[in-house]
Amino acid sequence: MTAISAHRAIARRRVALVLFVAVASCRGGADQKQAAIPVAVAPSVALMAAQVAVPARPAPNPLKNAYFGEQHVHTSYSLDAYLWGTRLKPTDAYRFAKGQPVEVNGQTYRISKPLDWAAVTDHAEYLGEMFSTGNPGAPGYDNPALVDLRGHTKREERVRWVEKYLVESTRGLTPQHLSFYAGPETTRSAWKVTIDAAQEQNDPGRFTTLIAYEWSAAPGGANLHRNVFFRDANVPDTPMSYIDINREDGLWDWMTGLEAKGMRVLAIPHNSNGSKTMMFAAVDGYGKAIDAAYARKRAHFEKLIEIMQVKGNSEVHRNIWGGDEFADFENADSIARFSGLPLDRRNFVRAAVIQGLVYERTLGVNPYKLGFVGGTDGHNGLAGDAEEYDWNGAHGTTDGTVPGRREGGIQGWAEAKDLNPGALTGVWAEENTREAIWDAMNRRETFATSGTRIKLRFFGGGLSANPKDPVAMVRQGYAKGIPMGSDLPTNSAAPTFAVQATKDPDGANLDRIQIIKGWADKDGKPHEKIIDVVWSGDRKPGANGKLPPVGNTVDLKMARYRNTIGSAALIGSWTDREFDPQQHALYYARALEIPTPRWSTYDAVKAGLPLLEGVPAAVQERAWSSPIWYSPK
Repeated sequence: MTAISAHRAIARRRVALVLFVAVASCRGGADQKQAAIPVAVAPSVALMAAQVAVPARPAPNPLKNAYFGEQHVHTSYSLDAYLWGTRLKPTDAYRFAKGQPVEVNGQTYRISKPLDWAAVTDHAEYLGEMFSTGNPGAPGYDNPALVDLRGHTKREERVRWVEKYLVESTRGLTPQHLSFYAGPETTRSAWKVTIDAAQEQNDPGRFTTLIAYEWSAAPGGANLHRNVFFRDANVPDTPMSYIDINREDGLWDWMTGLEAKGMRVLAIPHNSNGSKTMMFAAVDGYGKAIDAAYARKRAHFEKLIEIMQVKGNSEVHRNIWGGDEFADFENADSIARFSGLPLDRRNFVRAAVIQGLVYERTLGVNPYKLGFVGGTDGHNGLAGDAEEYDWNGAHGTTDGTVPGRREGGIQGWAEAKDLNPGALTGVWAEENTREAIWDAMNRRETFATSGTRIKLRFFGGGLSANPKDPVAMVRQGYAKGIPMGSDLPTNSAAPTFAVQATKDPDGANLDRIQIIKGWADKDGKPHEKIIDVVWSGDRKPGANGKLPPVGNTVDLKMARYRNTIGSAALIGSWTDREFDPQQHALYYARALEIPTPRWSTYDAVKAGLPLLEGVPAAVQERAWSSPIWYSPK
């Protein structure tokens, strides 16, 4: 079987011709006559509408369904997206997520598989400025700086505009509104556009929108960004930005105030790989060693972290985790060459969640008790546009062409060839509603995928070994154990973990499922171990304990692969025979696909160009479950 057939790509992209034909066929020629419908039998429009059956809202599933969504996408209300040429608005991003066509860079796009839910997360910084920019008649619309901005058609012009108005403000310790800011009312107006789009497009039971935004702190160029999510439409009149609140401590204080008013809110950090070790620093925003109060507040509001997006995989890096044979995955190496962003173990999620165990031992609370989600961070307004075979970049005209992706870069971040299509979030929820999706996120019953639609389940506790029936495994997991994102009972016996994964129905087969264990010893030293739990084929671990590779069917000349290796589904279990009930520990699952072509390989083959040097030609897409924790309290 080939990777993706040509007709599927055509079905997703460039649907304008199809729409034109459909419209033309409805119009008829000028000399055509319409058949007359007798008045006596012609149904009224109202009656016809009443006769159309509306699908019933699906009943809640106590065993929960996997709902795939986008929790990180930007539209023209984000200044950087606008500068790159994006003109889609929040409602357009939701329409795209639902499977409706939109136009970007002069082309019509349609997602191949609609999402179940999405959240538009435009930057709160300069939200008011962008309302003035894109809405004729808005306060400040005729400001010369904005007239100048709207007239730009070339990248060089936009770069000069950014350098003139933006760089110093965004990268400083005390960011300010831009000189043409027309006042707080414009910020509130833009936020209302975001809210109204979410309200309009929300369809409980079928498609969910979450009201959200991004707080984009970058002190000294370090990425400390958080996406802020609300459970329902009870939201503040104005979102707090990096201009209003300089550090994450202040953001949590503001969120505490929202909770006192009855609002439900959580924050999700992202791009720790570019945080200059500040995302998981040993000190707070005031330079003081983090204490129990800090850890408690962070754990309350930040229960998830974005483990992957277009600017790289933040789980691990091959140059630091040499013992992890699958650490060589979308490492985004060039990030280390931009803005003084060092390659450091302390920037990565695996190190952070294990370090959290050490803090729990010393402070009594874990500040990094983080479940995993994924997002694109796409700045085209294309929510969930995360597939390799026809990816056209994520930053407007900057990487919207083959030369731009092969030779260009994203200003201040990375070379374009190091980017990737991004990730998706899966949540296990009873139904597809705001409350159910948000609650699943809040209890960390989430998993991230690298853009594929793998379904991954992970349970731990007093479970039976070697599950065979997927449904029975889930029933037992909830009845006798705990799901991903939860805590094992204190002083447990050696726990058994059950895992299952099913392939993306339109994607590659599965190679294996692993469990990564992390723990802190009695001296507070962190440790980790990777276990191959279940795998495809009849492979057996070698003398070194390593499982042989699954193989590789990728044809690099044609940018294709065959699903003749791997498995469509995997299910298995593992018991931690080295379990110490006096030791803090965590466990998470990682499911891997067989090798498939990377987006850059698809680009090269379609354009008749050589493969890119310095990046892998094939990748193993994957999914990560949220961890399960154990504390000897």
